[in-house]
Amino acid sequence: MAWCSVRSLSSLAVDIRAMRRHASLAFGVDMASFSAATKLRRLSSTSKPFTSLNASVETSEFSLSPASLPISQSSPQSDSTPSSDVFHNKNLVHVTPVPSVTEGKKEVVHTEKAPAALGPYSQAIKANNLVFVSGVLGLVPETGKFPSDGVEEQTEQLLKNMGEILKASGANYSSVVKTTILLADMKDFKQVNEIYARYFPPPSPARATYQVAALPMNAKIEIECNAAL
Repeated sequence: MAWCSVRSLSSLAVDIRAMRRHASLAFGVDMASFSAATKLRRLSSTSKPFTSLNASVETSEFSLSPASLPISQSSPQSDSTPSSDVFHNKNLVHVTPVPSVTEGKKEVVHTEKAPAALGPYSQAIKANNLVFVSGVLGLVPETGKFPSDGVEEQTEQLLKNMGEILKASGANYSSVVKTTILLADMKDFKQVNEIYARYFPPPSPARATYQVAALPMNAKIEIECNAAL
């Protein structure tokens, strides 16, 4: 009976020690679970601002719309008007091409019904729908001499010669837009003016008149003109 009691106490002691070990293990597991849960709560609490920030950024990115973008208040430009950045480009030089006489068609005018040129020039040149008549003298085409020494006869013959050159170029007296008169003596201006008016009635072409020291072949008068085609 005493042996059974001792054995029972011994078994009870073993059971108590086993319970202590199990209790200690359970307590350790519970503490680990509690610690892990605490860390998770801390991590969750510290990550909330970042999560909120990301959500805020994403929201702001997806909330952009054409209505929220800045709109220029400047008036619309036509297709033919260059944009403003063209004018701010310092390396850009805008040049408008202008046709020149040398680029257009240049045609020499010559007729046997007027005196031949006395030097390296043409009786007239056609270019860009204009006729440029060289200075004309009052020479008779057939003889190459003046009809007389008088200014009236020379002026009459000169204007006839000019008419033949204009005709050969497809123009006439009414096509003339500008004349230049060169006189050996300004005292002859009145006589020349009376003859001139018969060939160039109103609206008369523009004109300039000069007295010069001398003219080719001792001529009394020389006239050049420009005409439009």
